[in-house]
Amino acid sequence: MRTPHPTLRSRLLNLLALTLAAGLAAPAAAQSPAPAPSADPLWEVGGVAFGLTQQAWPGASEDVQRAIAVPYVLYRGPWLRIDRGAFGLRAVKKSDFELDIGFSGSLGSSAKDTVARRGMPELGTLVEFGPRGRWDLGSAPGGGQWRVELPLRGVFDVTERFASRGLALEPEIQWNHPGMAGWRLTASAGALLGDRQLAGTFYDVAPAYATALRPAYEAKAGLIAWRLGLTASHRLTRDWRVFGFGRLDSVAGAANADSPLVSRTTGYSAGVGLQWTWMRSERPAAD
Repeated sequence: MRTPHPTLRSRLLNLLALTLAAGLAAPAAAQSPAPAPSADPLWEVGGVAFGLTQQAWPGASEDVQRAIAVPYVLYRGPWLRIDRGAFGLRAVKKSDFELDIGFSGSLGSSAKDTVARRGMPELGTLVEFGPRGRWDLGSAPGGGQWRVELPLRGVFDVTERFASRGLALEPEIQWNHPGMAGWRLTASAGALLGDRQLAGTFYDVAPAYATALRPAYEAKAGLIAWRLGLTASHRLTRDWRVFGFGRLDSVAGAANADSPLVSRTTGYSAGVGLQWTWMRSERPAAD
């Protein structure tokens, strides 16, 4: 079991993860859906600040809150990409299909601050890397566009020196609108599926941690949660953009809905933030 007070190394790794999340996730929320060709510069440097609340894990009764302000760097080359949740190589780019390396993450939670996991090892800050396929399906109602994303990612615990926590598959369908009353909107519906190791990270109760109210439990691979999301962003000036995001998670019918660590069926994540661009290239992005 990890000690209640993290080491300096763990704190630095945690900060690194939050910096990556801010540089990839928050600006991604601020800039999705994709704008018209050549609207974005090849690279940007700036800062982002946002506050968010997140369910500690799917099915948890407790939430985790954070306020974060960090720098970010974006690069939109033809193959190397650091933009909109992508990090690294874009292997395939066609008019209606793209394959790249995707990034995601979630905040950690202290076991001493969550009733359901009290006395158990805490959940660390999790980051995910892996291939992501993206299909553009054409026009949608309301002047929007349909898109399907299929990411398959390895999950790693930053506060445990990037120890593996399993595999996640997160199919999602999106409705994107590039400008409704000055706002860019993305609505999405999807599911989170995990292997046995990832499910165990959230829902296992080892016999050593079992109590009268928390019996031993071995998690199963399969559906972890259903998800509905909405992202909105608005450019205030050339250098300033405000954004917000929200997501509902439901464990109804999930593989581990009967785990003693599941306390409620539906939870939410939400946040608001401000993005500032300090410098940008005059050269436009590759596409």
